[in-house]
Amino acid sequence: MQLNAGKNGRVLRQWFVFSVIAVLSQAALAAGLFPEPIYVSLKLANQVQKFPSDAAWAGGPNMLYNAITPNGNVLLATSPSTATVYAFDTRDGKQLAVIKVGAAPKGIKISPNGKEAYVSNEDGNSISVIDVNSYQVVATIKTAAMPHNVRFSANGALAYVTLQGGAGLGVIDTASRKVSRVIPIPGLEGPHNLDLSSDGNTAFVRDVSNHVAVLNLSSGRVEKIIEVGVGHAGIDVFPNGKYAATGAIADDIVTILDLSNLSVIRKIKVGNGPHGVRASKDNRWLYVTVTADDKVVVIDTQSWQIKQEYSVGSFPFWVAVVDNP
Repeated sequence: MQLNAGKNGRVLRQWFVFSVIAVLSQAALAAGLFPEPIYVSLKLANQVQKFPSDAAWAGGPNMLYNAITPNGNVLLATSPSTATVYAFDTRDGKQLAVIKVGAAPKGIKISPNGKEAYVSNEDGNSISVIDVNSYQVVATIKTAAMPHNVRFSANGALAYVTLQGGAGLGVIDTASRKVSRVIPIPGLEGPHNLDLSSDGNTAFVRDVSNHVAVLNLSSGRVEKIIEVGVGHAGIDVFPNGKYAATGAIADDIVTILDLSNLSVIRKIKVGNGPHGVRASKDNRWLYVTVTADDKVVVIDTQSWQIKQEYSVGSFPFWVAVVDNP
């Protein structure tokens, strides 16, 4: 009996050591994959999940788009079905406020100085301006049909809004809080999401079909229409300005664009329904929400291979990363 006990003890000790090593290895891997926290909205789970922790925060119905303040302290997420925006403390996931906005709020972005958030009310044909300190709507900006998402210029003087109803790209003067210009985008079927080049001179606009338009913001000229995966999706210009990535919610690929020559360099199979895409601030990793497979995929941008997959709650939609607005 003592011999068996000794063997059992050794087996138990070995199992414990291996388990600890496995946990530490996973923690080390997660720390490497997430140089800063990321936040994923889970539409059908009514939650927001923080990585690299497993924390999932209860929100409202249909948590959709989200945005993080520049200091990383507050996360805002839209709930289109309740016409509200939820504010979370990123330290513990506590709800700080539920803010009433316009009809069917979709995309949300926070100004570079962290003071205001612009919310695209798709059914209200308007932008709600939220004071991030008081969590109050301080202005409403009227737009053309179906504003979907917003991107601020680096200095915050302008905000660009995709007008999915077909008008093109709206340009908002943030001082006067008025649309100063609408730039048509021929060749797109419903401007959906956008991002800007590093110098702020070019907008990369993703539509609801399978195209990205390269739009010169000074001239208003479409320089190129690039074919990508099928269905609407997010688009992200990497912080270094070298690449852009876009998903395809009716497809299974993420398309990588080389911005030096505006060419497609990779189509990476990630699973069914990729929508949200965001690069880490060091450009090393690309995070993808795969809506139909309920997972978040991490892509190594050196090899353009999938490094890790994480199962999450139902319908992961959007991803927010500090220092990559």
